[in-house]
Order: sequence, then structure tokens, then C-alpha cells
Amino acid sequence: MDQKDTESFLSKRDERLGLMIWFRLSRVYNQSLRESHQHLKKWNLSAAQFDMLAQVGAHDRLTQQQLADKLFVTKGNITQLLGKLEELGLVRREQEWKTKYVSLTEKGKALFNDVVPVQEQFQASQYNALDRDEKRQLLDLLKKIQN
Repeated sequence: MDQKDTESFLSKRDERLGLMIWFRLSRVYNQSLRESHQHLKKWNLSAAQFDMLAQVGAHDRLTQQQLADKLFVTKGNITQLLGKLEELGLVRREQEWKTKYVSLTEKGKALFNDVVPVQEQFQASQYNALDRDEKRQLLDLLKKIQN
């Protein structure tokens, strides 16, 4: 095998390894999502509703645009999700001139205090197979990939 053939072989091996990493990350993510959906059923919440409840509850009040930015969705998607949470009595929207603000109702705050700590613990427990150094290493590697 000459130099060019060796480089091509190694390149194909690295490509295959990258593909295997992508498949594994996808499977881990999808499994985590399924388990999270199952866990949130206890409170009759979807993952999207939970995310919104957690973001709004972590702040006293947010604009709809700030909320959309934090959740990486459009203002249109936020409007639809907020409508459902408003129907459930969990959030309130207030308009001040051109800006719409979102905050939790008392019922929303109670649910936030009930579900968020439990869900966060549940999510964190999915990585219990790793020790602290492995968790730190995984986090660093994922940040490196993202950047």
C-alpha cells in the first residue's frame, strides 16, 4: 500500500467512526427524549410545555421574544404553546404597549415547584453510569463538537 492508499484508508476509517458516533448520539438523544416524555406524563405535560414552564418559572417575567430566543423557536410557535398553557391556567400574558410579557400564575408556580426539580433530577440521573470525570469529559467533548 502506498502513502496515498494508506491516507485514503485512514480517512475512510475516520469517516466511518464519525458516522458511528453520530448514530450513537442520535440513539442516546432519542432514548432520553422518550424517557423524558414518559416521565412528564405524570404531570400531563409535553416536553415543549415543560421547557416553557421551566424558562418562564426561572424568571419573574419574560417577553414572548425572550422566551422564543431561549427555546430556539419562532414567536409563532411560542404563541401557540402559550395559548395552551394559558388555557390550563399556568401562565398569563400581559401587553404593555407593543410588548407582550409572560409570567406564571400561582397555579403555574406551584406546578413549576413540583415538576422542575424532579424532572431535572430525572434528567441528571440518566448519566449515573458515568463518574464525575467522565461527565466533565463528555461535556467538554460535546462543547468541542458544537463549536
